[in-house]
Amino acid sequence: MKQSNKRNLKHLIIAICIHLVCIPSIAGNSEKPFVVPEIKEWKNGKGILELNKNMRIVYSEKQPQLQPVAEMMADDCLKMFGWKPSISTTNAHAGDIVLELKNDKKLAEEGYIAKVADKVVLMGKTPQSIYWATRTILQISETYEGFQLPKGEIRDYPDYPIRGFMLDCGRKFIPMGYLKDLVKVMAYYKMNTLQIHLNDNGFKQYFEHDWNKTYSAFRLECDTYPGLAAHDGHYTKKEFIEFQKEALQLGVEIIPEIDVPAHALAFTQYMPQLGSQKYGFDHLDLFAPETYPFIDALFKEYLEGDEPVFCGRRVHVGTDEYSNETQDLIEKFRDLTDHCIKLVESYNKQACVWGALTYANGQTPVKSENVIMNLWAPGFANPQDMIDQGYQLISMNDWDIYIVPGAFYYNDYLKEEKLYNNWTPASIGKKTFEDKHPSILGGMFAVWNDLVGNGITVKDIHHRTFSSMQTLATKMWTGQNTTLHYDEYNTKRTILSEAPGVNQLARIGSKPSLVFETASVDPGSQLPLQEIGYNYTINFDLNGKEESPGTILFQSDNATFYLADPISGCMAFARDGYLNTFRYKVQEGTSASIQIEGDAISTTLKVNGKLIDKMTPQMRYFNCGKDSMLYHRTLVFPLEQAGNYNSQVSHLKIYNYCQE
Repeated sequence: MKQSNKRNLKHLIIAICIHLVCIPSIAGNSEKPFVVPEIKEWKNGKGILELNKNMRIVYSEKQPQLQPVAEMMADDCLKMFGWKPSISTTNAHAGDIVLELKNDKKLAEEGYIAKVADKVVLMGKTPQSIYWATRTILQISETYEGFQLPKGEIRDYPDYPIRGFMLDCGRKFIPMGYLKDLVKVMAYYKMNTLQIHLNDNGFKQYFEHDWNKTYSAFRLECDTYPGLAAHDGHYTKKEFIEFQKEALQLGVEIIPEIDVPAHALAFTQYMPQLGSQKYGFDHLDLFAPETYPFIDALFKEYLEGDEPVFCGRRVHVGTDEYSNETQDLIEKFRDLTDHCIKLVESYNKQACVWGALTYANGQTPVKSENVIMNLWAPGFANPQDMIDQGYQLISMNDWDIYIVPGAFYYNDYLKEEKLYNNWTPASIGKKTFEDKHPSILGGMFAVWNDLVGNGITVKDIHHRTFSSMQTLATKMWTGQNTTLHYDEYNTKRTILSEAPGVNQLARIGSKPSLVFETASVDPGSQLPLQEIGYNYTINFDLNGKEESPGTILFQSDNATFYLADPISGCMAFARDGYLNTFRYKVQEGTSASIQIEGDAISTTLKVNGKLIDKMTPQMRYFNCGKDSMLYHRTLVFPLEQAGNYNSQVSHLKIYNYCQE
């Protein structure tokens, strides 16, 4: 994303300041401070400590490994408070934040202690645990008026070591800028694992039942097979390495996934001799002589060398949803699964697989020792059997925690109240294990972008993901021991930002209000706001002039709103490669009052109080009506840059709510 850091920082500081002004003062500090995920233990102190621009972040010169934590904390203070504390290795003063490595046998590996008195002292066994403590302190400061902290002591630790999210980047390209923001959000809520699904394909019924026309993509630069990387969006090896390293600094491990032998249309379209003629061309032919060498060479490119592209400790090899029609096929699938596991291990990485070995039950041995299995469907992999065989499980039962945006199956949005009240990683389908079962490493929820071409944007994905991230972070860290009623939790969490310096939801203000107005908007001018997210109302007066096709009214890095779109010359908007056109054309010499409203479902245009279009999800039909898909027409409204139009735009008013 080509964002201006300076403008974004200004926007974020303004937005957060508006947000914080609306936070009610919390009297006293007898209650446990509100944090997501909920802290485990709290002892009351007396009074309040105010964070201010004179505070320092202090660590011992004997513990230099804490310097990166101190620097990240200082940067976050600048993004959140508007001032950056200095960093020191001298004696701490009152009001400072002290970072201290402490070999406390009572602390878990990621556990920490936070003491707030005349200063803040954050202690943990590792730099990572102290970094988690800084997230807690920053969140508490958001919930108290004036960046204050209640005095007291926190002792906190997670129930599960893996707290994760999986994002399907294969069917929909997710820009690197968003992935970096996503990691910051995850880190702010102590989520520590992001699985990137690098290849996949659409369903052929939406592409004339023709595998050659069906959308597929592999999202990583590839030298071994030139041209394999998707032309409509992929990551260079250099930026993917940088991304993994930056994420790890924040405590988030990236698990890259290359999915074979199903979901493999990107590979079979590239090399047709790999494709199965019997089980679907999105399946690799397990018996083709080219299949194993292709897989070996592909993984080798990203795993070999002293500084491999996949630089983390774990790599996912897929292995799910292949046909089990014959026993010979099952045995061959098991052989390939075992081969892929050992291939990854030969490069000193831990292998991860999808659970499929109950569905593919056979005699061919598949390595289980030190292998992680994403258990997504008990029918494909019985959890007790997999534990008995020696696999370590990541709990991600599909019906509970799969999101498929805009689909009629699984979840469009997760049922968060039900998850908050009933779910922990120990729940896998209908089977509930003991909490903190030694074979269950944790949980992971997922976004699958199954429906290629359905109009869903990265902003829509984030809208579905962020609140789920908060809820599932709570359940993966705190487990069953949440103390707040869901309604109270659900209200309080709205106070928290997404992460320091991150506002992907484009929230402005915390109460329904007029958030910006100006008497006129000159062509080519810049507004102080980059964009406004759901829900919003945009009002302005328009004195129409003749406009050329492609004339922009407003634009940001994420979207464009046209006064005259490039095709029809009508008012329209474009984002993520989709163009949506209103049935209204600006007329020379005509004055009009324009109102645009947007929420997570629809985008509405009114002219002079008359409804022109309300763009709700639109059913689109395929194959003579046998197949259908909802097409979504939402818009996070762009505001950053005015276009070079001829018309006059005046009396612009922006509201952070829909006026209907």
